[in-house]
Amino acid sequence: MATIVVQQQPLRHTTPPPGSVSPALSLNRTSSPVPNKHLPVCPTGPSPIPSRTSTPVPKEDVSLPAPSPLYPPDAFPKISDSPPLYSIEIEILVAAVKHNSSQPLPDPNSVFPWLHGLHPENHLQVGFFTNRRRSLRRTPKCWRGLTIVKVGGNLTTSRLKGAVTPDAILAPSGLEFLAVDPRDGFSVRNFQIQTAKLAPLSDIVVYGEDGITAKQLLEVACRITTAQHHWRLKHDHDQPLPSYNTFVVSCSFSDIERRSPDLIAVNSSGQLTNQVVDLFQLERLEMCTMSRATEFLHNVWQGPTPDYLLQAGVSGAPSAEFFDLMIEANDLAGIPGPRFLANLAKRLEDEPQRLEFPSSGSLILPSGESRDVDDLINTLRWIYYLANPEVPASMTDAEGDVSMDDHPKMPRKILIHCPDGYTESSLLVIAYTMFAEGIPASEAWLTLHKEKKRNFFAYPSDVAFLRNVQERILQESPANPAKCRLTDPQWFKYCDGSFPSRVLPYMYLGNLAHANNPEMLWELGIRRVLSIGEAVSWSDFDIAKMGPENLMHITKVQDNGIDPLTLEFDRCLEFIRKGKSDGAATLVHCRVGVSRSATICIAEVMATLNLSFPRAYCYVRARRLNVIIQPHLRFVYELLKWEELQQKKNNRPIKRELEWPTVAREIALMNKPYSR
Repeated sequence: MATIVVQQQPLRHTTPPPGSVSPALSLNRTSSPVPNKHLPVCPTGPSPIPSRTSTPVPKEDVSLPAPSPLYPPDAFPKISDSPPLYSIEIEILVAAVKHNSSQPLPDPNSVFPWLHGLHPENHLQVGFFTNRRRSLRRTPKCWRGLTIVKVGGNLTTSRLKGAVTPDAILAPSGLEFLAVDPRDGFSVRNFQIQTAKLAPLSDIVVYGEDGITAKQLLEVACRITTAQHHWRLKHDHDQPLPSYNTFVVSCSFSDIERRSPDLIAVNSSGQLTNQVVDLFQLERLEMCTMSRATEFLHNVWQGPTPDYLLQAGVSGAPSAEFFDLMIEANDLAGIPGPRFLANLAKRLEDEPQRLEFPSSGSLILPSGESRDVDDLINTLRWIYYLANPEVPASMTDAEGDVSMDDHPKMPRKILIHCPDGYTESSLLVIAYTMFAEGIPASEAWLTLHKEKKRNFFAYPSDVAFLRNVQERILQESPANPAKCRLTDPQWFKYCDGSFPSRVLPYMYLGNLAHANNPEMLWELGIRRVLSIGEAVSWSDFDIAKMGPENLMHITKVQDNGIDPLTLEFDRCLEFIRKGKSDGAATLVHCRVGVSRSATICIAEVMATLNLSFPRAYCYVRARRLNVIIQPHLRFVYELLKWEELQQKKNNRPIKRELEWPTVAREIALMNKPYSR
């Protein structure tokens, strides 16, 4: 498959990822998705052909899981004999949750490919993953999970850590577990099935929100334990698997809030407690931190729309009240005319004002004489002299329509904003940088990225538009460049508007198209390239300039859900850190820049910034800008195992912030709004 430039389309043109999302997948989220993100297509790599070379199944596959505070259940009061149900105090549940998070996860080879979903009628999926080895289809014996089920209402209130509703694990009949293995199609990203798939291999604890009666709790608990019984008869009639049980919490949710606040994710009022990692909230925190408003030129800021993702003023960024003029970039706006701007300038004398401007990707190449270009130049000039009134100049547009000789003497603070802080506003920000600094488009791209440290995103149409009008912009620039090179550098001719994503100052994440633009990498200060799977196609001159020792190619790792990546972590991170010690940045890339290379970047963020997997995942996800990272199931699982290794290296006990089913479920929920 040809190289895919995934950043070219906005959200409304998304391509859905392989697989579908189960109707039972619901946390009743009400928050909107981060704007402009989209899911790229991730072509699956080939299956390893010689089955004899596959990694042998480790001994953990035939061993039972570690003991649990909930097993055996003999010490707990029995509520019912048929079906067997047990009552537990909330302190016991807290102990069980802590115990579960402190146990090593089974080796990936013990649970994969089973976790991918191997429906017996799905010959494509089964054939690809098992390669005629029936032993790979068996239910693993090494898993003992913990599933918490809430009775009553939905999960927008009174939610415990990791809790799900009954319909997330039970079939509509209420007497069977959901059958979630896909009957057809192929996917290595079946995150949405993990909760229901692992529920039969879990002890299940039932609790209710305030107002739920004991009868209602028992009714749901009985359905669950009946489903456990039916599942064992169907899938485990010889009983080689461990025994799993159902428990009912003996106290109300109000008592849980009072006695065990650390277990509460959402309180009875529907408020996040921040006691439990919430990936939705964490992603927005990282987005606002990464794109917070900063002054990229004198008195002109770029940043997210205040109060859109989070409250204004996050991470020390100025709030809306700080600015005299707020310019919002959006798809529905037109370029303002000179008389409108003159009137707006007068109103600024009395109070702060708002203005709308066309978003990135919405302006087309002008044909012949264009009033839009005149209005663009006039708008740039108007912004400049509002921010810099001390600079003497004639505030008259090309046709003399507006005289602004009486422009205010007080400098105005201006925020150019959009919901995510960098996408819709990038066209205006780049054009203003060109005008104010007197530099061509290619230099404005580099200036904003390297000197101003802004993350921004532009579309191919923005590149074409600004290249077309840059001569006119520079002619009108107050910097009045005497000589300006208007011949675009070679790297800019191949630029689609996007740069590789700066994850850390010394580590970039990108795709194969970024990697195959060595001139651009050089301009960005990238002196090392780590290729995961796909190698670069460079000339001998470019290889010699960069240095062969600064190129590393990791082979035989396809994005197929089979090939492991963990064994390459140390080698890859050592290569990245060598560049850091030498003062050189490294580009990490694969084909699309969202799975294999994203996995390596997450591993480095976890190790260097000492972050848990959920936090590192959201950190990288936010900084990949318009593209949603998509490490497949096995890579995400391997990263959770990598987290265990980092904790051991630092002489800390194992402690996961979120369990595998919760991680998988929340990733699926975060991606769901972007799929069609």
